Amino acid sequence: MTFDLTRRHFLGATLATAALSGPALAQDKPVLKFSAVFSEQDIRAQMTKMFAEAIAGSYKLEPYYGGNLFKQGTELVAIQRGNLQMGNIAPQDISNQIPEWSVLTSAYLFRDAQHVTKFFQSEVGAEFKKMADEKLGVYILGPTYFGARQIGLKPNKKIATPADMAGIKLRMPGGDAWQFLGASLGANPTPMAYAEVYTGLQTGAIDGQDNPLPNVKNMKFYEVMSQIVMTSHLIGYDLLTISSKIWKGMSADQQKAFQAAADKAMKWSEDQHLAQEKTLVDEFKKAGLNIYEPNIAAFRKFAQEKYLASDLAKSWPKGVLEKVAAI
Repeated sequence: MTFDLTRRHFLGATLATAALSGPALAQDKPVLKFSAVFSEQDIRAQMTKMFAEAIAGSYKLEPYYGGNLFKQGTELVAIQRGNLQMGNIAPQDISNQIPEWSVLTSAYLFRDAQHVTKFFQSEVGAEFKKMADEKLGVYILGPTYFGARQIGLKPNKKIATPADMAGIKLRMPGGDAWQFLGASLGANPTPMAYAEVYTGLQTGAIDGQDNPLPNVKNMKFYEVMSQIVMTSHLIGYDLLTISSKIWKGMSADQQKAFQAAADKAMKWSEDQHLAQEKTLVDEFKKAGLNIYEPNIAAFRKFAQEKYLASDLAKSWPKGVLEKVAAI
């Protein structure tokens, strides 16, 4: 279906909210295919449903979960080729094409969910969004927070510092940025698809994985782990993204309404994740997992030194670390 974003799709859209929440038109409502690696049980799937309902007057959002339409890491290219209209894109995938973006994937950069949100609302955040728009042809609506990433292990080995991670086969998604993140924790990073992690832990193909607690719950990784090391090494977020071509085909009012619908859904999802993170530690302890905090200062120092000495850091915009820290 072509994406003819003319007045016939938005009749009566005199107000921004009316543009996306009014009665559905009889025909030719554009279909926006949306792809994500998270499961249908994920909080973000409910976020996607809320967003779909908010824009249903003008668009039909067609979601695909669990990497069933496009595998993890391929969604961005699918949007660029016109085979997909929207996606939940990892910043690591953007950094594969824009090296400057790798700074936004580095360990211990963001403090918390609010810091991530404020960054993308800031001037420096706008510069990174502009890069993605101009170089990749994707418009970033905002970050979809899904929790601080922790290390979950099957072996019952006490982890205090990165030195204790030596030899640990830690599953990380494919791609240089993800693999370097694993190495920055002292581990032996091992690429593996998200859907294969449970079996990988079960069979011993990997020793551990790094994911936020809500993901551990949704994917039932806790069933095949003995412990969770609360490193909080990366504030986990993806990016709700739409094809720039479609975005630029909207009027200012249409963009405002579309953005407002996205903002509301993303804020709801963030609140749900934060609330769930607070309760899951006790839940996992009751399930028999050993949960503890290692020497965070040692992990932060090791990771930051490794990043600054790497080729990745050579592409980082001058002064960006200071600007992010100042937000």
